[in-house]
Amino acid sequence: MLPSRHYVSDHTRFIRELLEKKPQLETEQRIGRAIYWDKLPAEVAADRALDEGRVAQKAYVYSTDAT
Repeated sequence: MLPSRHYVSDHTRFIRELLEKKPQLETEQRIGRAIYWDKLPAEVAADRALDEGRVAQKAYVYSTDAT
């Protein structure tokens, strides 16, 4: 038997209802993604340059061992 063509899963129904109640949700998601993920190549290069200048840190910095 083939599933009904008009079947809508619970998950799909939930997402559709959520987007109807909060139409600004997609815009807020895009803004949040831009903060952490969408970076220009110049920003990535600057971050990489800062990372290269870091000094290696001991595994446990509060150790009283002087070695």
